[in-house]
Amino acid sequence: MAFDWNIFFEALTSPTFIRGAGLTISLAAAAQAAAIVLGLGVALLRRSPLPPLRWAAATYVWLFRAVPTLLQLLFVWNALPQLVPSLRDPWFSPFLAAFVALAVNESAYMAEIIRAGLAAVDRGQTLAGKTLGLSQAQVFRLVVLPQTIRVIIPPTGNEFITLLKLTSLASVISLRELLTVTSQTVAVNFRFAELYGAATVWYLAIVSVFMVLQGQLERRYRWASTDEPGRRGAPAAPDIATTNR
Repeated sequence: MAFDWNIFFEALTSPTFIRGAGLTISLAAAAQAAAIVLGLGVALLRRSPLPPLRWAAATYVWLFRAVPTLLQLLFVWNALPQLVPSLRDPWFSPFLAAFVALAVNESAYMAEIIRAGLAAVDRGQTLAGKTLGLSQAQVFRLVVLPQTIRVIIPPTGNEFITLLKLTSLASVISLRELLTVTSQTVAVNFRFAELYGAATVWYLAIVSVFMVLQGQLERRYRWASTDEPGRRGAPAAPDIATTNR
């Protein structure tokens, strides 16, 4: 059968595909946000002076990086309800199961990214902050964290794009994200080229939008020293003493 453009555009603009794409974005964004928070906690534990905390954090990273994402997803959806009876209730939906599995999995990678970002901040800057009278929390919030964010934006953006594609694994637990919707529609009319093509366009569009947003974030956190002197719109160098007022 020849490629039918009418079927392609009909699928591309159908409410079913739009809802599937929206669910994909929502799942990826929620899982990435949770992974950043969890990853920050694990990264800080890995820098703890207490060996048991460092070992626990290292074990967490090792475990969830070593086990395949699909296996983690199936474990959360099928095995956890066997171990925790309350998870058999209707409130434990495929979306929630996918969110938990992807967030925990992604947090192990984010922990290493954030740990590398924290290590990239020169220790002399934290000492300078303390010399100015800042507390430990203020030094972290005003000195360490902004520089860490600048370092981790590119790898975090790459991780988010990977996570967007990993949401397709949730099709195995019947979550109606973009790939599930595509597969179910293909099973009805067998128009593989048109429907897979429409799904491809959706993924390309979603990833392209977030790549643009990533570029804007990178420009937002660019060092003033990387811009030409006197260049209009160049961000000013951070002033710790002024920021603390």
